[in-house]
Amino acid sequence: MNETASTGAPRAVRVWDLPTRLFHGALALCVVAAVISAKIGGNAMVWHLRLGYAVLALLVFRLLWGFVGGRWSRFTHFFYSPAAFWRYLRGQALPGDRFDVGHSPLGALAALAMLSWLALQVGSGLIADDEIATVGPLVRLVSGETSLSWTAFHKHWGQWGVLLLVGLHLAAIAFYTLVKRRALLPAMWHGDKPLSGEMPPSQDGAASRLLALLLMLGCGYGVYRLVLWGLGP
Repeated sequence: MNETASTGAPRAVRVWDLPTRLFHGALALCVVAAVISAKIGGNAMVWHLRLGYAVLALLVFRLLWGFVGGRWSRFTHFFYSPAAFWRYLRGQALPGDRFDVGHSPLGALAALAMLSWLALQVGSGLIADDEIATVGPLVRLVSGETSLSWTAFHKHWGQWGVLLLVGLHLAAIAFYTLVKRRALLPAMWHGDKPLSGEMPPSQDGAASRLLALLLMLGCGYGVYRLVLWGLGP
């Protein structure tokens, strides 16, 4: 049986709303730039910190957007039952399974793993101290021993975890594109997927986009205030 069981002529359905697409692109750019700035070191560490703050603001936004965003960006569509997950792995979807909409079971796990690991990495950076010139803004909230432990994590396991997850993400895109002949990137660019049958689209109107903008501004301001509070007397 095919991976999805659906009938009817395919039509374009808005799956990824604009805020989700912008978040995806901004997060990718910030993570890549943060890794590069860390490798350069020296004065570039100033930008490494700023990029870390940007990633934190984006992650908080995505957390909130997972509850109020477009239909297929909500976390309610990230979780599958064990039976559905097993059907997906075996390629034996039932008529009601729509693994081709939003995140597939494996894709949802990968996305949650990436977001969770990035949150852990950013959190460790906030209390890190390289004992040279770069100190996280919240380092005063923890003991020196705790800070050094998480600094070591941030530099080694945390960094390698991010690189591994990014590599797996890229490998999955290549696998779907080259082997399964399903291009994932176009939908993340323009938001639409060609789908058969009746499928409700994600809300992506002016009101939804305005809400996303306000949320992002609020998240950015919240991170800004957090950093100032941490650096304060």
